[in-house]
Order: sequence, then structure tokens, then C-alpha cells
Amino acid sequence: MPAIECIATSTKDYWDRRFEDEGKIWGDMPSRTAEHALSLFLDKGVRTILIPGSGYGRNARIFSSAGCEVAGVEISPIACGMAHEHDPRTVFFEASALDMEFLIGDFDAVYCFNVLHLFPELERGLLLRQCAAKLKEGGFLFFTVFSEEETGFGEGPKIEENTFESKPGRPVHYFTEEDLRDHFRELDILETGLMEDPEDHGDGPHVHALRYIFAGKPDA
Repeated sequence: MPAIECIATSTKDYWDRRFEDEGKIWGDMPSRTAEHALSLFLDKGVRTILIPGSGYGRNARIFSSAGCEVAGVEISPIACGMAHEHDPRTVFFEASALDMEFLIGDFDAVYCFNVLHLFPELERGLLLRQCAAKLKEGGFLFFTVFSEEETGFGEGPKIEENTFESKPGRPVHYFTEEDLRDHFRELDILETGLMEDPEDHGDGPHVHALRYIFAGKPDA
């Protein structure tokens, strides 16, 4: 089995188990980063948005409720089933974010929440290329990732530089500012930041230290 298919299978199995056991893992409210991304997107006149790794739709709903046309790509069929009920305005596709060639047309923007850091280096590059290929010229990307200021940084077996298997079957790459900018070096970086994002699941209330980046795809 090719390496990408192996990663997709293990990823699907991991998230199916979590969604089956925990349901709406992060609750109903969107991430604070989605609120910030929506403000930036509306200021740029964005109307169509792609969300790779859309989960059960809690972040998609803030964009669709604002009148945007939204497509979500989610590898877990359990999450997709939940998403159709949670956000009926968004179109959800059951597929891997590492292979989105089936999507027809281009999007004004991509919003990707806490997905990029879940892959090793080669697959992170593939995800970014997949997203950029689905973006119109002059379109925008907003990505969030775990930062090196996360409390879990350094926990678990080391897989690559700043990448650790913090939970069995779930590698996590922790981004510095320089590292994040380097991943988006072929795009026009418009804004970066570090944002505290509160969550309440698993071990109870906690706060993630997320880096975000807002970038544009240059015109040809």
C-alpha cells in the first residue's frame, strides 16, 4: 500500500474512534481563529471557502451562516454524518485532505484548522500544494497550527524535528514562527500571530497556543 494511503487509513481509523467515542469533541462553538479568519475573508470579498479536515462542521457553520458558499473535506465518515446535521448549508465530502483532486472548481479562500501539524514533513508539503491548487489566483489561505508554546511540546517519541507522537497514532508537529513562514514561503504572507484558543474536552478546560498564518496566492 502506498505511503499516502497508509497515512490516510491510519488517520481515518484514529478519528473514527474519537468521534464515535466522544461525539462533538470540541462542542458547538467555533474556534476563535475562525472568527478572525471570517473577518479577514469578508474584508477581502471572499465568497467561496474550502475547509480541509472539516470535522463535524463547527467551524464551517460560522462561514456558511455569514452567507459564504462552503465545502468541507473530512476523512471520517462518522464526522461527515454529524456535519450534515450540524451545518446543512455546507457541502461535506468524505475524503482525505491529502487528495482533493476530485473537487471541481476553485475557491476564493481556504480555512484549515489544526490539520497541518498532524502530518510528517512530506505530507505537510502535499497538503499545502493540494490547498493551493484549489485556490483561485489572488485567493487566500488561513491556517492554524500547534505552536512550540503548547504544553504538550516534546511529549512522546520524537519522529522528526519538533514532531512527537503525543498520543498513539497521532503525530504532532509544533511550529515556530520561522518554521510556519518557511512552509508558506511560496505565497504572499499577509499576517501571522499567536492566539490562545480555549477548549473543553477530554481532560477538561484548557487553552491551546495556536499559531495562525494568513497568506495570498500570487496572481500568475
